[in-house]
Amino acid sequence: MSKSSITTSSYHQLDNYQVSTLLYQFINQQVLPESGVEQESFWAGLEGYLNEFIPTNRALLAKRKQLQSQINDWHQANPQAIEPQAYQQFLRDINYIVDEPQHVSLDTAKVDRELALLAGPQLVVPVMNARYALNAANARWGSLYDALYGTNALEQSGDMAPGASYNPVRGAAVIAYGRALLDQHCPLAHGSHSDATQYSVLHGGLSVTLKDGSKTTLENAACFAGYQGEAEQPSAILLQHNGLHIELQFDPEHQIGAQDSAAIKDIVMESALTTIMDCEDSIAAVDAEDKVTVYQNWLGLMRGTLCETLTKNGREIIRKLEANRHYKNAQGHGFSLSGRSLMFVRNVGHLMTSDLVLDTAGNEVPEGILDAVFTSLIAKHDLLGNSPFRNSREGSIYIVKPKMHGPEEVAFSNNLFAAVEQLIGLSPNTIKLGIMDEERRTSVNLKACIAQASQRLVFINTGFLDRTGDEIHTSMLAGPMVPKGEIKNSTWIKAYELNNVQVGLDCGLKGKAQIGKGMWAMPEMMAEMLETKQAHPLSGASTAWVPSPTAATLHAIHYHQVNVASIQKQLLEQLADGQQHYLADLLTPPLATDTSWTEQQLIDELDNNIQGILGYVVRWVEQGVGCSKVPDINGIGLMEDRATLRISSQHVANWLKHGIVSEQLVKQRFEVIAALVDQQNAGDPAYQNMAGNFDRSCAYLAALDLVFKGAEQPSGYTEPLLHQWRRKFKAQ
Repeated sequence: MSKSSITTSSYHQLDNYQVSTLLYQFINQQVLPESGVEQESFWAGLEGYLNEFIPTNRALLAKRKQLQSQINDWHQANPQAIEPQAYQQFLRDINYIVDEPQHVSLDTAKVDRELALLAGPQLVVPVMNARYALNAANARWGSLYDALYGTNALEQSGDMAPGASYNPVRGAAVIAYGRALLDQHCPLAHGSHSDATQYSVLHGGLSVTLKDGSKTTLENAACFAGYQGEAEQPSAILLQHNGLHIELQFDPEHQIGAQDSAAIKDIVMESALTTIMDCEDSIAAVDAEDKVTVYQNWLGLMRGTLCETLTKNGREIIRKLEANRHYKNAQGHGFSLSGRSLMFVRNVGHLMTSDLVLDTAGNEVPEGILDAVFTSLIAKHDLLGNSPFRNSREGSIYIVKPKMHGPEEVAFSNNLFAAVEQLIGLSPNTIKLGIMDEERRTSVNLKACIAQASQRLVFINTGFLDRTGDEIHTSMLAGPMVPKGEIKNSTWIKAYELNNVQVGLDCGLKGKAQIGKGMWAMPEMMAEMLETKQAHPLSGASTAWVPSPTAATLHAIHYHQVNVASIQKQLLEQLADGQQHYLADLLTPPLATDTSWTEQQLIDELDNNIQGILGYVVRWVEQGVGCSKVPDINGIGLMEDRATLRISSQHVANWLKHGIVSEQLVKQRFEVIAALVDQQNAGDPAYQNMAGNFDRSCAYLAALDLVFKGAEQPSGYTEPLLHQWRRKFKAQ
């Protein structure tokens, strides 16, 4: 149990707990007013809540440790190849695998349509960074023209190079792409959108004039959703397809509109339907000061007051939440659409503790328990209408809970949320739960996990990065793993992705909750994303993660190409004929059958892992950046967070454990790669070199710890060591 890094004088004394003065004042002065919760009753109720749930939290963590110890012992006693039936029976005997419920039916009420009925992209963003949080919240709508013009979604060489100023050749290609998209998903009764010269609303429908003077309308009248401006000459036309909207914007005076045959200046896509405001993997919040900043930003989002001033092209811009978008329907009656993503908040998992609150012995309190209370209390302002905007129009609070191990831990979260509802005066099941299927004990017991939260579940998601890290750690003593790049083709990962969708549909998530897929980690490679990420909606997933608002706009194209509701219907019909059984595959670790790698192959694998570790950790520990685009060993920018760090550090730890590489070689490669990472960060004035400073660099020493202490870290998580070294750096 961690001790606080804050002096005792920085705390307010309750009866049995000490609360950080920063938190105490923030809650009393900014959160409790207008919340309908009295200050005295809140703090008294919080004490009772902590007394009830802290012992259970500790017991669940102790069970994780016990199970891992039993698995380690089994692998040591059974060094030969894993025999599936014997392994499964062992895992059942120790209660790692539980009996699967016969029938689970989701019964969650008051779920917003973005989660229950629509399919589209999802962003995950560090809520600690106000600008990023605002950008993500406002990414509900995005310019298709900007997304195509500014990325490699279209060819960038020769005549198509973006250049320092506007390239009309590239611009024409962007416009052609947009017209082709309209022809594919909102086709005209005859002719092409590329031949349109005018769009108008006539006799309750859309009328389109073509270059030859003929008039046509949409092939499917239901694709026309509304307009802005005057019917005869609208400033915008709103189309819809597969539940998502596309807005044509007209302006004959605009640089693009003036050259367009129909005066279209842009095509705006409904993009990130939902955003997860993250308190966990993508931030570096290690003490009370950091954590209050997290809560302040979440409050600003829930009250509509968060804003950020920045300078762009020499102009000062104030970034704030976007207002709703207003239209008239075909009959001229007004309606509006949300201008913002529907926001989840991702709480911290069960493992970490926080110096926000200390017990009588000075021990930190579990951070996830605190997150459940404070993020919900803050979100209550949205439900009470204490904001010019509404997040949930159904009156729900959406919390993603990460890194839960099996149904007992899901039940614990369910009970936590029920107690929070009582504490802050909410109706039962107001707080909805998103389950991250990212730990192996959850994957193999997913149906039982869903059963434990069947009245508040709104989301399941495959987190293949953390799931890979957990796979390596859980099977650490089973043998050496294949090279990291080969794990993506492993038996277990294919079964994992298929099982998640099958179980979700079998439990009734269709039309009631999201089934999600993982992140596209290469933000600069949008052409490749367009080519491959269609696989996620084709799998039956109703959402998938993307790394930026621009990527959300491009990924939205896939949800026009694929009708997810139809895919899910087909999969349900297949389920009626008999389910696939994936348990054996889910329990097949990616062990190497041939370890005769050359010395150069070993060095290449180490360098790839170590570069990712150092490139990420140096920003986390010394700059407090929890998620960043880190150049890989080939200079390609990859989105790195604690999940990718978990894989790399666990992989090197596994090879060390089995003697594939030596401690001497690993340390040698760390020193070589540290110099490379220093060079990659040479343009950053806040950066401190690691090379030549190996015995004093907090970042470098943290990275070494993550590898050489990796096998003993709880579930292979990186948070304990990162927090330790970040606190040490801040104390310098």
